[in-house]
Amino acid sequence: MRTVYLDYNATTPLDPGVREAMAPFLDEIWGNPSSIHHVGRRARACLDELRERMSSLFRCRPSEIVFTSGGTESNNLAILGTARKLQDRGRHLITSSVEHHAVLQCFRELEQQEGFQVTYLPVDQEGRLNPDSLKAALRPETILVSVMAANNEIGTLQPVSTLGTLCREAGVCFHTDAVQWFGKEPFQGIDQFQADLVSICAHKVHGPKGAGALYIRSPLQPRAIALGGPHENERRAGTENLAAICGLVCAAERFIPQPVFDSARLDPLSKQLESLWKSIPNCTIVSPPCGRLCNTVSAVVDGADGMTLLANLDLEGLCASSGAACAAGSLEPSHVISCLGLPEPLCHSLVRFSIGRATTQEDIDYITAVLPRVVERSISA
Repeated sequence: MRTVYLDYNATTPLDPGVREAMAPFLDEIWGNPSSIHHVGRRARACLDELRERMSSLFRCRPSEIVFTSGGTESNNLAILGTARKLQDRGRHLITSSVEHHAVLQCFRELEQQEGFQVTYLPVDQEGRLNPDSLKAALRPETILVSVMAANNEIGTLQPVSTLGTLCREAGVCFHTDAVQWFGKEPFQGIDQFQADLVSICAHKVHGPKGAGALYIRSPLQPRAIALGGPHENERRAGTENLAAICGLVCAAERFIPQPVFDSARLDPLSKQLESLWKSIPNCTIVSPPCGRLCNTVSAVVDGADGMTLLANLDLEGLCASSGAACAAGSLEPSHVISCLGLPEPLCHSLVRFSIGRATTQEDIDYITAVLPRVVERSISA
């Protein structure tokens, strides 16, 4: 059976060059960077070099980089750590209604268990936040705003630079979950987000799973959420995973300045997928026509449910998703689609195609041949 991978927003295959760069840290450089003997010192020197390389890419200070286990931990540290650190200044937080679960669950925890007030800002029919709504929601007691740079389910790009500027003018910390953004959009430096905290994850840009980073603009010092030793300048306890960190840094250097998701090549393929969805009865595209990730085309199917659609796609060799990979198997409707104002039955029928560097015209031709019958079969199921 032919396999066509259409789930690059969930994860990407490890790049062979990245794997090769990681190899020494799985064999010869195995020491604990916190150990004071020469084996540990060698590991520490490598860790320091990797942090320097990451900060050079981001155009920030090395001390502003915290290595984590991935996007979820980066988001947790940014939100929980900052809210708890700054709570004496105020207890009001703001986020959008379409954030990733790794963000929304943090705000719900702070709201339900720790007495913070949270404003969940609505989005328009394209999933985009209006900066005026953020401006109106800011209060004297607001201490943190978190809005994602790019939506993982439908690809919508948020005006994070504008949002960050509003927060900076108001003296409010701004975090952006840029996990889906990196490697897909042009990057000049971390300052372009106008953010105090920025989350990144390796496995979205052909790096290893279990590796991420959080940029923390000095002098902000979020309270640690992982307790133990004084690792990562007392911001994240736990012995550093040098192999994974090397994979993150190597992937970032290779695939972020010149985005690995090449819009010049992927845009025409995405447009063919758009036309295909539009040609099939009962199908509605929910990704915005512009201002979205170049690789993401999402649609809903009236009369079918997402799990049936994905199963039937898989039978034809098409690997797609119904939204966030971490929510796979959930019977709940997509919260992102719900926020677009669509009827609830449609919120259960989301299909996301996210293409990548290995996607070919032959793949698109194969999808064109099989998708209509998949949809028909799923509706009649």
